[in-house]
Amino acid sequence: MSTNTTPPTRALTLTAALLTAGVALYIALVAFGNITDFGTNQAFVQHVLAMDTTFKDDDLMWRAITNKGLQNATYIVIIVWETLAALVLVYGTWLWARRDYTRARSISTYGLLMLLLLFGAGFIAIGGEWFSMWQSKTWNGLDAALRVFVFSGISLLVVLLSDRRTDGN
Repeated sequence: MSTNTTPPTRALTLTAALLTAGVALYIALVAFGNITDFGTNQAFVQHVLAMDTTFKDDDLMWRAITNKGLQNATYIVIIVWETLAALVLVYGTWLWARRDYTRARSISTYGLLMLLLLFGAGFIAIGGEWFSMWQSKTWNGLDAALRVFVFSGISLLVVLLSDRRTDGN
């Protein structure tokens, strides 16, 4: 009886491809929603940056951005970043389907890293802590940001674990 200690590489590669596709679909829908229903999340970004539903501690309120132009510019940058990440991940998915595993891993890594930066550094760190989003009962997106961060992070781990040297191809 032989024991095989190598991981189920084909299954791991398929999992990496499908997770990349899942995240690509998700963030494409998020970007599409933000473009077609611009006002809903525009209000979210405006309230977070204005810090108008936080505890309004004088020691923190100097951080607030109340200029509508800057608020809208921030929202547009977020949408552009989401759209670019979606395109990168769609391309990564296409590379997985073509069995170009080395490039698929590389491109998927970049797309997933883009989302980890947006939702980790952007929403959790900057929105959550700098703009005290955690204090708002109405405009608190930390749970949603954490879900995307975890989904992207787990996907990235699987992509990296599916290293080309173990594909057997």
